[in-house]
Amino acid sequence: MLKVSNSVKGLEQQAVRALTSLLEEVPAIKIRDVSIEPDGPDRGIDILARINVSGQRYSIVCEVKSSGQPRHVRTGLLQLRNYVAHHELDSLPVFIAPYLSAEARALCREEKVGFLDLEGNARLVFDGVFIERQVAKKPAAERRELRSLFKPKSARILRVLLRNPDRAWRVADLAGESQVSFGHVSNVRSALIDNEWAKLSEGGLVLSKPDALLDAWREAHESPAERREGFYTTLHGRPFDEAARQALGSNSGSGQIALASFSAAQWLAPYGRTSTHYFYAETDAIDRLKRDLKLASAQKGENVVVMVPKDSGLFLDVVEPAPGAICTSPVQTYLDLAQAGERGREAADHLRREKLSWK
Repeated sequence: MLKVSNSVKGLEQQAVRALTSLLEEVPAIKIRDVSIEPDGPDRGIDILARINVSGQRYSIVCEVKSSGQPRHVRTGLLQLRNYVAHHELDSLPVFIAPYLSAEARALCREEKVGFLDLEGNARLVFDGVFIERQVAKKPAAERRELRSLFKPKSARILRVLLRNPDRAWRVADLAGESQVSFGHVSNVRSALIDNEWAKLSEGGLVLSKPDALLDAWREAHESPAERREGFYTTLHGRPFDEAARQALGSNSGSGQIALASFSAAQWLAPYGRTSTHYFYAETDAIDRLKRDLKLASAQKGENVVVMVPKDSGLFLDVVEPAPGAICTSPVQTYLDLAQAGERGREAADHLRREKLSWK
């Protein structure tokens, strides 16, 4: 018997159907009824399911949230725990959301609360019953939401935060440093807090889990390059380095240039040389690179790669580990290396150990 109020929201209806379908997969479980809590004062739960298992009666109490981000999950788990403690001591708490990430599911396990999402991830454990199901892929909406957090304008803010994770930032200061609007900073701040990668302190926003943020960025990272051009040069060794520093030292003129990927890593945390040199350059600076590095079209096989970034904010965070050696930041270099095949991933791991280790 399924009792559903006509006034319930669509999400709660979907949650009821998902829970019912999950329970029906276990022959030993007999569903007595599943009801959505009526409108009115919030009792702390949204769905109450009563079941029989081998003659034993159980109650399943569920909290449904429209977001499965860790901050919302933590709030829902607290509501469930409070409800069980004050109403039904022997009931089984279950958290339900449209999608629950691995981090959100881990929170549920830590609190010994069952979970279910509308993508198919689920875990229910009680006397003699163990249900666990894991779906490999994230839903498209979740992927889009994460990608939007790492778009070029947002990336300006994240690079500033990761440069000094212990610093507390006011919205105005962060907007000024990253050269984006107050509104954009506020949106990024909310997303970081919802994912529990950052928290608010008296002094402002502070990264609480920089490693988790960088991991998520690496997985969602898309190349910041708008286009890529390949060239060939006869310069090698010291003559090339001297010519490159000359080009990089002219950044005060039109267009900016920075060493990138393996070439930046060679200055930041040397791991292994490659025969190809990598640069980010604004369009106005490409002719300068061609002149100083004696670049020609890559008819003989390219050994210089120039990437034109979609957003010039990438140059706001450059570093100079040696005089004239202007490189992309350790964070940007790490992200680029992580996408550069097996050898790139090894170099990225080395760079992270050397330059991106936080307490």
